[in-house]
Amino acid sequence: GDPEAGEMGLAAVPGRQAAFRQGLAAAVQYSRAVGCPRIHLLAGRVPLGADRAAVEGEMETTFIENLRYAADLLAQEDMIGLVEPINNRITDPRYFLNTPHQAAAILEKVGQPNLKLQLDLFHCQIMDGNLSHNLETYFPLIGHIQIAQVPGRHEPDSPGELNFPYIFKLLESLGYTGYVGCEYAPKGDTLEGLGWLRSYWESRDLQHGGTSKAAE
Repeated sequence: GDPEAGEMGLAAVPGRQAAFRQGLAAAVQYSRAVGCPRIHLLAGRVPLGADRAAVEGEMETTFIENLRYAADLLAQEDMIGLVEPINNRITDPRYFLNTPHQAAAILEKVGQPNLKLQLDLFHCQIMDGNLSHNLETYFPLIGHIQIAQVPGRHEPDSPGELNFPYIFKLLESLGYTGYVGCEYAPKGDTLEGLGWLRSYWESRDLQHGGTSKAAE
């Protein structure tokens, strides 16, 4: 969409289907070029001045239509489409997709195996909490995970609500093998801010990159 016009994705925005398809085609070209097999299909915002409850049904219908189109196109490229709930309490009050429950229900209606849940634990904690249960419940749907401490949205070892060493061990126990995206704003220098990762590797007797010292 057009960020200067207040758009943040188009997948659920009625009347913008053609623009969504055009944007998706461009995203596929970029993804193919850089070898990235996953594309975030942003839902978009409730139209300015509209009542969310009044437009929710039409937006969900549009979202499902566009997701089915995207799934077919991405299947031809052997790519995965991702949908991410973004909290509407702090980050984006008008964003349409807000909770993992809403995302899971929509993905079930679409019914395509190459569409997955992009679960950002920052947004999930703000909207619902109950992270262990949500990770276990929605694990089969998860295609990508993002992390940031709550409420500051900084490094996972910064002061806040979330116990990331516990969460990482839970992900390991569930068998998660995908990427964990660092979707946070560093408090200072980026490399210095990655000290949490070095500490975590050391606590797990791992070398940088996640390989076991014992294996070497």
